[in-house]
Amino acid sequence: MTTQTSEAPTAAEADLEPERAAAQPQPPAPPQFILYLQGAEYGQTLRRLTLWVHNVLLPVYGREVTSNSPWCGRWWEHHEAVAQLHGLWLAWGELTGPDGGMTGPASWHRDYLGPVMATLRDPQGPFAGCRPGGHRDKETPPVDSMDPFGPPPSAV
Repeated sequence: MTTQTSEAPTAAEADLEPERAAAQPQPPAPPQFILYLQGAEYGQTLRRLTLWVHNVLLPVYGREVTSNSPWCGRWWEHHEAVAQLHGLWLAWGELTGPDGGMTGPASWHRDYLGPVMATLRDPQGPFAGCRPGGHRDKETPPVDSMDPFGPPPSAV
């Protein structure tokens, strides 16, 4: 009886390597920022964000609404708020999860929660003009129709 002493894989083992690699679970792709999403993917992400905002963020961190600290009950209709809250939620998942470490939650509070909520609840922020029970779309700043970096308008 002969024994194989080399550590190199046999031909049969080498043929199995691609199958073994394919069978290994791949880590999930990191979530995409919500402003890059469209259609059903945007809707599903907004739904998950809404569940977190309504069941975690607001019950724990949602302070009283005043004229100096507005909040809109239809926050999802404010694109800036959606973007800010989505970033806050992504940071929450990273810093308060099992890989967040012992100081992850403290970092989330200091580096993300405070600044984002201050921006959203600022009297001049995205909810300016909204009142409890009353949503008001914010006017977008005007932009000249001429593209300063595009080709010059053709002569008529």
